[in-house]
Amino acid sequence: MRSFAYMKRSLSFVPLAASIVALSLMLNGCGGGGTSERDAHVIRFWHFWSEPGQKQALLDLVHEFEKTRNVRVELTELSWNDGKVKLQAAFNSGAPPDVIELGSDWVAQFSSSGVLLQLPGDAASVGRFVPYSLAPGTWNSRMYAYPWTIDTRVLYVNMDMLASIGVSTPPVTLDDVVATAEKLHDAGMMGWGANGADAHRLYKKILPLMWSYGGDVLDKQGRPTFYSPPNVAALETYARLARAGMIETQRQLDAAFVQGKIGMWNSGSWLLKKIAASPGKRIVPVLQPKFGAAQGVSFAGGEYLAVSAGATNTQMARELVQFLVDGTNAVRFCRSVPEAGFPADSAYARDATLIADPMKAVFAQQLAHARMTPVHPRWLDLEEILEDAVERVLLGEANPTESLARAQSDAESLLGVK
Repeated sequence: MRSFAYMKRSLSFVPLAASIVALSLMLNGCGGGGTSERDAHVIRFWHFWSEPGQKQALLDLVHEFEKTRNVRVELTELSWNDGKVKLQAAFNSGAPPDVIELGSDWVAQFSSSGVLLQLPGDAASVGRFVPYSLAPGTWNSRMYAYPWTIDTRVLYVNMDMLASIGVSTPPVTLDDVVATAEKLHDAGMMGWGANGADAHRLYKKILPLMWSYGGDVLDKQGRPTFYSPPNVAALETYARLARAGMIETQRQLDAAFVQGKIGMWNSGSWLLKKIAASPGKRIVPVLQPKFGAAQGVSFAGGEYLAVSAGATNTQMARELVQFLVDGTNAVRFCRSVPEAGFPADSAYARDATLIADPMKAVFAQQLAHARMTPVHPRWLDLEEILEDAVERVLLGEANPTESLARAQSDAESLLGVK
């Protein structure tokens, strides 16, 4: 388990924190780093698409943009492991990129810091996007980032393993999931894949359960609601599933599931490629199981594009953002990069070419029953408090009631509320 260091770690996550300035020296050595004199005809775009196929798909769009404008787009790849720290260092050093890609749960930290350019937020500008995708890009009723792509998680089921215990159909309700996982476990198999200490991933597994049970972690006023009967019930269910399965990291659980070692596993569309590359198993993706009569709620994430408030050519930077998020271009990117999910432009979110694959179509259906993380500048610190609460239960250090009560107290202390 991590050392519950969210109080200390939060200092390094405060936007523009002085402690990060030194990292700008490292950043200047990276491709696409700042120059002493900024060229108004060069737009610097930092992004997270680093695999060969991803890079080519982005390059194709960027080259098309360049051909119609007197501008060159300079691309710099970031990694999800340290990309946010590099972005903070760049802003601190006074040499931020012009256009930046941000994960949906990162935007509030940047937009609340005043380092992003306000974008048009009128209906003509944002009315085309999937409604729930707008919240992460909004701060104090103003738009600072446009949604580019969105995606979700579904439940993958190994039907061969279920058949071995006499189960012929995928589970429909959470009760079905628990019963099936425990039956597989009793037969000497791993019934479920449970994230353990897996920073920035574990919360994506517990939040859907909390939402499905009717709980949440923040109320409409931004006050913590970690400790509640629905959340306790959700954590009890997660712990029960974990006892019937394998506790590991996302990467290891993805691999174990594709190898046929786990009966049920909640994961993303990136797994479809790996499943296709390992034929011979009857694996089906299904919607997040119901709680009672209500359809289960899944986690939705997305990629957002923003313009730095210090961009040299703000007009051209805005045009690049608008070009990429336009549905006709976003859908081309998603066709080339299946793991990108779906365009945030609602007219293209269920594009026929994207959902022609029945397995991919399940993700499009789940997006209708999905939520994004709360919009809060301290979300990453709150996220860690939530993950630590789950880890304590998985390690047997506390029961769900005790652990969530502690998380509630920690969250209140963090935010200075009671």
